[in-house]
Amino acid sequence: MAKTSIADLDGNVLLDVYCQIASIPVGYNNPSLLLAATSPEMANAIVNRPALGNFPPHDWAGVLKTGILKVAPKGLNQVFTAMAGSDANETAYKAAFMWKRRQERGGPDVEFTSEEMNSSMNNQSPGSPSMSILSFRKGFHGRLFGSLSTTRSKPIHKLDIPAFNWPQAPFPSLKYPLQDHAAENAREEQRCLEETERLITEWPLPPAAVVVEPIQSEGGDNHASPDFFHGLQDLTKKHNILLIVDEVQTGVGATGKFWAHEHWNLPSPPDMVTFSKKAQTAGYYFGNPELRPNRPYRQFNTWMGDPARAILFRAIIEEIDRLNLVDNTKRTGDYLYAGLKRLASQYPDEVQNLRGEGQGTFIAWDSPRRDEFLKKAKSMGVNIGGSGERAIRLRPMLIFQKHHTDILLDAIEKTIRS
Repeated sequence: MAKTSIADLDGNVLLDVYCQIASIPVGYNNPSLLLAATSPEMANAIVNRPALGNFPPHDWAGVLKTGILKVAPKGLNQVFTAMAGSDANETAYKAAFMWKRRQERGGPDVEFTSEEMNSSMNNQSPGSPSMSILSFRKGFHGRLFGSLSTTRSKPIHKLDIPAFNWPQAPFPSLKYPLQDHAAENAREEQRCLEETERLITEWPLPPAAVVVEPIQSEGGDNHASPDFFHGLQDLTKKHNILLIVDEVQTGVGATGKFWAHEHWNLPSPPDMVTFSKKAQTAGYYFGNPELRPNRPYRQFNTWMGDPARAILFRAIIEEIDRLNLVDNTKRTGDYLYAGLKRLASQYPDEVQNLRGEGQGTFIAWDSPRRDEFLKKAKSMGVNIGGSGERAIRLRPMLIFQKHHTDILLDAIEKTIRS
């Protein structure tokens, strides 16, 4: 039976609602995953790891079809596999830049000029064009060079690392409870959209894409309404740039839908959706064939993903389907939120700005003594994480159920009162 707890070096057992930074989907030592991990197929993938770009194994297409592509977001029927969340975002950015330059150049069959090729080797235009990716304040998209230039969550992530001069737009700062601040929050979202459009049109390095998290996870669990994301998609279409939705932390069921952007009910899919963490593999989904590289080796590295991890994700998907875990997460999240709402009414100074209603177990609140709370919670038998400056975030596994919730709520109250 899969476990929801971890033990420290002294043998103390903790209910885990942080889960390796939101990356354990179906429990520790899950028997179905252990079965997949000990299969001959997995052994072959581990000891004979292929360079996928040159030598994909004979069954690679089948592994993708029965796993990663089985849960592709609606309208996105292709995938580029990667190694980690940062890598997924970086390769998505590269795809956006190549797409934009191909448009400007006049199509996929137009040859590169000698000037383009020679200047690229000196990091100069036109071969290295003056473009950017627009991200949002307090967003997090990884720690590699390109992704780090779009990360805006904490200075410690960025200090001493050179960065691109790329724009950052304000992300809505909503007030809670939402129903008490509807008009004010709508004005705030409109303000952010207007500033986003100004940056798209006026930034000296024109954006080829906008990247956004459905919920800003590392930056403090910051939410926006579906209306905001509809408006953002409208802007990207209006200005002929791409919308990249970073689902590295929100994806694979945590919000009560397999992909968090499904909550928005967009009229058309995002251009790309990046994923990792609970998928135990990484990459980006896309649907537009123009996002495929038009020459070999343009989007390339030795591994280009990992068949072993893709096999594991397939087993995770099968377990999610078998146990109906996305629906379980929705129901458990509703129960959990109701319990936290009761605690917020009892301890309003300790549970502030409770948020995540209707978002599965992807729930957070602000605490005036966050770091002290996280430390004390361990002595109450619970491992919880934080985000941003003072948020406490819950990231339980998809197998988290009501009886786990009762244990968690009791521990939270004891921690508050201690």
